[in-house]
Amino acid sequence: MEPLLKRLLLPDADLTSLLALLVDEIRPAKAQDFETARRNLQALCYLLSIHPELRSALRAAFNTLLRTHRHIELYTTTGILPNTGFASEGFRRIGHKLLPEVLDPGLLRSVLRSTFDRPSDRHWVVGVGDDAWLRLLEAMHFDEEPTSETFPHSLLELLRSLRVLSYGIAACGMEPELLRLEPSLVTHESPFVAQNLEMADYIEAYPDHWGKSIAADSDDLHLRVLFGQCQEVIERVRRNAARNGTSIHLTYQLQRLRQLLRRSEHLLDILAGLHGDLDEASAYPPIVSLFTRLVSDECLRNDLGRHWRQNTELIALRVTDNASRHGEHYITETRAEYWSMARSAMIGGVVIAGMACLKILLAKAALPPLTGALAFSLNYGLGFCLIHILHGTVATKQPAMTANAIAASLSNGGGKLRDIEALTDLIARTCRSQIIAILGNVCIAIPLAGLIAFAIFSSSGEHFTSPDKSLHLLEEQSLVHSAAVFYAAIAGVCLFISGLISGYYDNYAAYNRIPERILQLGWPQRLFGEARMRRGAAYIGDNLGALAGNLLFGFLLGGTTFFGLLVGLPIDIRHVAFSSAFIGIAFVGLDLLPDLWLLAWAVLGVATIGFMNLMVSFALALNVALRSRQVSDPQWKNLARSVVSHLRRQPRDFFMPPIKTA
Repeated sequence: MEPLLKRLLLPDADLTSLLALLVDEIRPAKAQDFETARRNLQALCYLLSIHPELRSALRAAFNTLLRTHRHIELYTTTGILPNTGFASEGFRRIGHKLLPEVLDPGLLRSVLRSTFDRPSDRHWVVGVGDDAWLRLLEAMHFDEEPTSETFPHSLLELLRSLRVLSYGIAACGMEPELLRLEPSLVTHESPFVAQNLEMADYIEAYPDHWGKSIAADSDDLHLRVLFGQCQEVIERVRRNAARNGTSIHLTYQLQRLRQLLRRSEHLLDILAGLHGDLDEASAYPPIVSLFTRLVSDECLRNDLGRHWRQNTELIALRVTDNASRHGEHYITETRAEYWSMARSAMIGGVVIAGMACLKILLAKAALPPLTGALAFSLNYGLGFCLIHILHGTVATKQPAMTANAIAASLSNGGGKLRDIEALTDLIARTCRSQIIAILGNVCIAIPLAGLIAFAIFSSSGEHFTSPDKSLHLLEEQSLVHSAAVFYAAIAGVCLFISGLISGYYDNYAAYNRIPERILQLGWPQRLFGEARMRRGAAYIGDNLGALAGNLLFGFLLGGTTFFGLLVGLPIDIRHVAFSSAFIGIAFVGLDLLPDLWLLAWAVLGVATIGFMNLMVSFALALNVALRSRQVSDPQWKNLARSVVSHLRRQPRDFFMPPIKTA
């Protein structure tokens, strides 16, 4: 490090390049090796303490860079979403990943990017802790070189940045979507506009009182109160959006508003610490905090995953909240509810038996691939919709809903578990509800599909499926004769996606006020009458998500095989209810005398298919639901341990309801 610091003494030294080399000396070989980075910083502090000339050179280099470069872009752009929108920012990040942008040498932001030029730098810069950077600032002794400027250039740049940020807050706070969800912004004075007026007064007063007590002469307390009111409005809008639906654009604007407010408060903290001289140690903590934040944001400036996570949080929460509202109906508590679920699943089993027979008829028709895929998709989708309309239950549709209901029992305070024992009991009730739903589907689908096949054989004299086809049906469900487990996992992914689709369309119906808009149509009211229109509109508002999810789930199932055909991959799906129905059909097709080993493997395969359907969809849905509520991994692990412990102590709770319910 010492030779590098000596090069700073040269009159023609390239300060940016030398600082980048100095950071290379501090940077650990592994970004997660915080201890090495901390020791390197300590070594630099020691060198500065014993060599005043090196300390002076490094300090002069920093002052020169701060004086000769523009700061505004660094403070107002880095880590803050632009006003272009979610999709535009996403494409911008993809483009800059493929083809890096050209750096403007006159910007302080370019100096930061050139110095910390690796995306992994954010790990060790943050990981060494603020104390290490504070000691470095103290070791540089800025008090040894008092500024000769009446009003330092760095302060002027901070004030200009605050003005730009304030304009951004005012403009973003008057977005039409915010005004729709928070009408008080129009009827009363908006804090987003009020803070801009107060910021203008603060900035104008600051230079006149430079060198005096800010607390007395250039008070920022009123500004901070207004910022707090802006945050309250944002939270109210989020709560309204949770009830009335939200959109990507709204979540994007809310995220941008929070970033603008946080950055403004950060700059105010620095200005409050600088009462009049740049050597005030009280300004060091906010300076270090801003520095680590800016480095982290610059390292992640083209990170597409972070952009997606930041802006889909409220959408995910809204989707899972909608799904949880429906999922509560799939979780039984009393014995009456338990047997009601069984009856509902039996209705689903009746329809599924008919759908399985229709699928075999469509397969016999030898349709062209695209036409066949469309026919299979409609068979699945319309059949699932019919089950929903008849108040039946498809067992595998439960996990995507019940997982969200479980996640909804979490508190909103930092992803903390309200009551882990109560949550464990909820999971136990969910398990037994899903088990009885599967049994209800399977116990009806197998004999009814077999009866339909036998009725066709009795009336026509020909088997519904030939012996070869029946043998093939059993092999397709077999645990060892086919890739049934893998195909069942694919179906589980489709189930998970259908749950998200259901939540999305529930959100869409609420956000776009679909029932109210339907009631404004004139000709259906004249045709059906006002009372029927109101019932129909209410039904669509309550069930649009479920109907859309069921229909599109059918297209996911029916289109998977066709997609595999297009890309040349042996992709298929296995759904427990249909697989069980096919066993009933094959049993009749083999004249009730199948190979016992093959039949046993097929039955075991159906059980495994059901398990994979449930576990894959449940795990994916629960993961999204918990992530949308910022539940940490340790909380997840605590929940898993509690569930295993409950299963050991009271296994009956996971299979049967209590005899009596308090």
